[in-house]
Amino acid sequence: MAIIYSSTYDLHNNKGHVENKGRTGAIIDALKSSGLQLKFREPRMAGIHDILMVHSSVHVEYLEEFSGRGGGWLDYDTYMTPESFSVARLAAGGATVAAEEALKGGWGYSVARPPGHHATYDRSMGFCIFNNIAIAIEHSRRNLGISRAAVIDFDVHHGNGTSSIFYTDPEVMYVSVHQDPKTLFPGTGFIEEIGESDGEGFNLNIPMPRGSGNSDYIWILSEVLQQVLSEFRADMLFVSAGFDAHRLDPLADMRVDEEFFSWMGWFIHETGLPCAAVLEGGYDLQALGNSNVSFIGGLEGSSVKVEYERSPAVAEIFNEISDVFSPFFNF
Repeated sequence: MAIIYSSTYDLHNNKGHVENKGRTGAIIDALKSSGLQLKFREPRMAGIHDILMVHSSVHVEYLEEFSGRGGGWLDYDTYMTPESFSVARLAAGGATVAAEEALKGGWGYSVARPPGHHATYDRSMGFCIFNNIAIAIEHSRRNLGISRAAVIDFDVHHGNGTSSIFYTDPEVMYVSVHQDPKTLFPGTGFIEEIGESDGEGFNLNIPMPRGSGNSDYIWILSEVLQQVLSEFRADMLFVSAGFDAHRLDPLADMRVDEEFFSWMGWFIHETGLPCAAVLEGGYDLQALGNSNVSFIGGLEGSSVKVEYERSPAVAEIFNEISDVFSPFFNF
């Protein structure tokens, strides 16, 4: 059980941008003062061959050249510095190390920047350069003996990149809980997006109403994840750990707090599956640090007593999911 982290991530930095080096600094400071007994490991840089497992060669070459010319803005909100190409390779490598640590000791958590779940096969977007968790999944399937992978993405934004990379793959079950995409970037992640071809039924989105809180999240995830994991029978869990659904976060409109993240970690612990977690979003620094301490406490098995009930709006979402996925899962 290990935290994968390097101060080298700080070299990918734009102090005027919400996705800056202060994020990982806040997490590491909070963890070191938390009293949790944690092992820290350095990441290794992903090889280009690792990145090409999920990204196009043309795209990777473009990013290397772009960063090498001094960087700049890839789009309206995604930047690169002269060091960003190497740092993004290190973040991708950190995710693969987290997977290896998970298979040794229960869980590994890559506290890395830049994040990754918006990066598609041929596009960097949403602050993300390479899709770190997708690279970790492919590394695990090709090199670590994993056959069936389940992804839990609790970032407040839909992980469109991860979803699209595995959209036709029946051996990767992607489950994302996120703010209603009609109200938030990237505008994808509707219930009807269920996968295609052999992957139909293996892409499950839970779009939550604005203002949803702990009770809403915990009730619907309890209903959905218990059944999906029971029927899908994954060898391993991969978690896109985004903390921007927190009520203090400036980029979204949700109302969860540390109680939810503690429950989320505990739920993962209780599955008994090895878990590789990868940092995604979270932009209020105090909330980010505190939420990570709560999440990791849950991963370590700290018991959580939470009383929760369904709201009418969230019950309606669950009913729609049950109808759409009735050919695939018995909710």
